[in-house]
Amino acid sequence: MAEREEPEKKRSRIEALTENMLVDGGTTSDWQGRWDHVKKFLERAGPFTHPDFEPNTESLQFLLDTCKILVVGAGGLGCELLKDLALSGFRHIHVVDMDTIDVSNLNRQFLFRPQDVGRPKAEVAADFINRRVPGCRVIPHFKKIQDLDEMFYRQFHIIVCGLDSVIARRWINGMLLSLLVYEDGVLDTSSIIPLIDGGTEGFKGNARVILPGMTACIDCTLELYPPQINFPMCTIASMPRLPEHCIEYVRILQWPKDKPFGDGVGLDGDDPKHIQWVFQRSLERAAQFNITGVTYRLTQGVVKRIIPAVASTNAVIAAACGTEVFKIASSAYGTLNNYLVFNDVDGLYTYTFEAEKKENCSACSQVPQDMHFSPSATLQEVLNYLTDSASLQMKSPAITTTLDGRNKTLYLQTVASIEERTRPNLSKTLKELGLVDGQELAVADITTPQTVLFKLSFTS
Repeated sequence: MAEREEPEKKRSRIEALTENMLVDGGTTSDWQGRWDHVKKFLERAGPFTHPDFEPNTESLQFLLDTCKILVVGAGGLGCELLKDLALSGFRHIHVVDMDTIDVSNLNRQFLFRPQDVGRPKAEVAADFINRRVPGCRVIPHFKKIQDLDEMFYRQFHIIVCGLDSVIARRWINGMLLSLLVYEDGVLDTSSIIPLIDGGTEGFKGNARVILPGMTACIDCTLELYPPQINFPMCTIASMPRLPEHCIEYVRILQWPKDKPFGDGVGLDGDDPKHIQWVFQRSLERAAQFNITGVTYRLTQGVVKRIIPAVASTNAVIAAACGTEVFKIASSAYGTLNNYLVFNDVDGLYTYTFEAEKKENCSACSQVPQDMHFSPSATLQEVLNYLTDSASLQMKSPAITTTLDGRNKTLYLQTVASIEERTRPNLSKTLKELGLVDGQELAVADITTPQTVLFKLSFTS
């Protein structure tokens, strides 16, 4: 009996506390002592406070009433970030995520429940925080980050990312760089929106602070991101040895050929029917070559390029990111400078270092990038350079230039009709295309909202 009474007492205390929160028409109020844990950092000095910081009460009011935070991603990291920020006093939070909840998310994305499967992550996460943290207002955006314009991003004081996509990171990075204002070549610091970026993979993680235009951006350190694993086509088609080879065969070759759900229907990694079809065909392919290990979970992981996730790693990295948000918003402490690495594969290991800003960074350097090619090089070679270069890693670059005072598209692959029309240019030499030494090429890509300028330098 005593064991059953304890939870009941706990529920009674929670109900009583909730009643004390409600005043005048059911609105929520701050109860006595609610922010004491935050006041200890903001209303008294300490050995780690910034030398210029003066203890005050205004910093807490700024966090509670004014500061607007955008959380990009509502997955493993995003759930932790939303919880940490809401409990730290941030009340004006927006969250954007294009994904829906899958049953495999439930083991670590604790804002979701079984009945939420299939619903938008952003909306469910926002509803949960709004219910559980009185006074906090989380506004969800169930859409792609590319669907939101610069006016949307400009409204925030700080943006914090919990993404599993390098492309999405680079796009956000490019957007914040595009919002910078320069006067006579001098950066207006009031136009800077700090970016806090966190990432995890298994038992490894990292957190970093980016001040666009001042410190190293995402593209400055592109080489730090591990390349996506791709299997040789000859292995997939002729000599599969791993279960992943069988799944990739079905994904790349068999799906477009069989068109199981009709013409023009692409493979959707979030559609259980699509994944089930790929899983069954992969099992058949594996049986032909006596390969074991094809599972539904593995199939889903290969199709969606799922990064292994561990709840404890997400918690650590989100806490680090949340701390940096708090430090920047309050100005009470110096920020991380500027890259934290965490690893608990074998024991616990962490260190920080300063990632250096690249003078010729394609994203933040403000100068055209030099591109050295022979006049006899083909446009295909230029395209390969843009996609294969470790410092660029573009995905589907579109190349345009100005010839005889008119804009000319040399190659664009995202629109089928234009791709077909410009495809013959790939086999032409730069000289045949009419390009000259010093010619400027404008390159657009899904990795950035900005157009990247390159200056063509002919080599002998």
